[in-house]
Amino acid sequence: MKPLILLLPLLFALVMISCSLRNAEKDFRAFIDNHIKIYEPKFKAMNLADWNANATGDKKYYDEKASLELEIRKIYSNKQDFNRLKRWKDDQSIKDSLLQRQLIILFNSYLTNQIDTALMRKIVEKSAEIANKFNTFRPILDGKEVDDNTINTILKNEKNSAKRQRAWEASKEVGKAVAPMVVELVKLRNEAARQLGFTNFYEMSLATNEQTVSEIVAIFDELKTLTDEPFKKLKSEIDVTLAKKYGIKPDHMMPWHYQDRFFQEAPQMGSVDLDKYFKGKKIDELGRTFYANIGLPVDDILKNSDIYGRKGKYQHAFENDIDRSGDIRVMLSVIDNQDWMSTMLHELGHAAYSKNVSRDLPFLLRVETHTFVTEAIAMLMERQPSNADWLQTMMGISKKDKEMIRAVGQENLRMHALIFCRWTQVMMRFEKAMYENPDQDLNTLWWNLVKEYQMITPPEGRNAPDWAAKIHLAQYPAYYHNYQLGELTASQLQHYIAINVLKQAQDKDVCFANKPEVGKYLATKVFAPGASLRWDELIKYATGEPLSAKYFAEEYVK
Repeated sequence: MKPLILLLPLLFALVMISCSLRNAEKDFRAFIDNHIKIYEPKFKAMNLADWNANATGDKKYYDEKASLELEIRKIYSNKQDFNRLKRWKDDQSIKDSLLQRQLIILFNSYLTNQIDTALMRKIVEKSAEIANKFNTFRPILDGKEVDDNTINTILKNEKNSAKRQRAWEASKEVGKAVAPMVVELVKLRNEAARQLGFTNFYEMSLATNEQTVSEIVAIFDELKTLTDEPFKKLKSEIDVTLAKKYGIKPDHMMPWHYQDRFFQEAPQMGSVDLDKYFKGKKIDELGRTFYANIGLPVDDILKNSDIYGRKGKYQHAFENDIDRSGDIRVMLSVIDNQDWMSTMLHELGHAAYSKNVSRDLPFLLRVETHTFVTEAIAMLMERQPSNADWLQTMMGISKKDKEMIRAVGQENLRMHALIFCRWTQVMMRFEKAMYENPDQDLNTLWWNLVKEYQMITPPEGRNAPDWAAKIHLAQYPAYYHNYQLGELTASQLQHYIAINVLKQAQDKDVCFANKPEVGKYLATKVFAPGASLRWDELIKYATGEPLSAKYFAEEYVK
């Protein structure tokens, strides 16, 4: 009997630990239920206010959104609740995998809001003020108020350098209007981050999104090394081709000669003009048909969406999952060209992801695993309108046109990938440096980075906050690097789909049109798990290997 007697305290201790763990999980479930009961209606109301603000430019909706954001931040600023979450996290008492993921998400959300109320209000109100300025600002060009589409058309088609320069300079005027406010907002965000023990907001933002500054810099350093020489060669070819078009020498090329105001998109260089295939077409209907035919219908999404531009409306594009229960919308300012076709498929890619996250998941996990993974889907889809087989299937182009497009299509995608890769270098490094020291000469910093990574000659004597004309720096902070991670993930997903889903011999020039097996794979292996898996686990689950730059490099660099 003695051995049994000796074991009784141990058995009793194990029973007590088991009961303690069960009680902790029971308490945490109750915490979540109470949290969602308070948070969910405010979350939905804030998203609706944000939608209405972007749709109308009406200040009352910006104010409403800011007010609701403050209410939500107050929920997450509760120190007693934060301490409970910290205890559950530190004592590792939550063992259930879905509860663990919810604990991490809640802990990070509460952590970023453990700042004083007055500072929080300043951040929210300043952000709303900047958003309103961006959405309602229209530059004056040659004495007339113009919108972004007008600027883009001039930069794409105009051959006169002086007219191009005036349009480009007009596109930067919003930077002058918002730059002081953006710097003020950066300092407010940094102050909040320091209150929470971080060096600056950039570091905090990455950490609370399950990334680190060092790993992001390492990836971008590797990409720089991989693309230095290929981009230098490509840039030289672009300069020669475009300079001939404008009747100037290649070494006279300036920022306004690259057709995109930031040189983040590939210029139209060859004789193949894809815009003509989309002229007079209903871009939203093409998007609807494409997604329906790959088994990811978006009719309900388009029904609630806002597709065409108008005065006062947000001029760019975004997707909004209003309630994580099916009200998903996209906002665009579509015109009938290839760029907007690609953008339509991009935003509907985000929307298809949101729609197909399993509704059986808890509310907190009913969202993408990470922002760059939904960007990967959007980027994977936006490549399709450059694909010759897609154009024939969706647009009915001739066999002759298809072969002509195929001959240059992959090279155009390669050009886009290299140009965008170098542009993201500028954005990531500028934003990181701006948060490290917002009082430095940001105008000079910007043009030094543009010169180094995009190899563009800065305009002589120009000293203007051109960086501030990029809305992401104010409204989507510490985010832009995710676009490049999305490109890497898109290439890895494309490789897997081509080889393992479509059973092709190669992973280049992959057409998804009328391939429902593509939609089935994405819905089940990428979308459905939502945030129940961490981003690195999800990518390995979906593709069989960790995230790597090798498929991007094989597709576009080698």
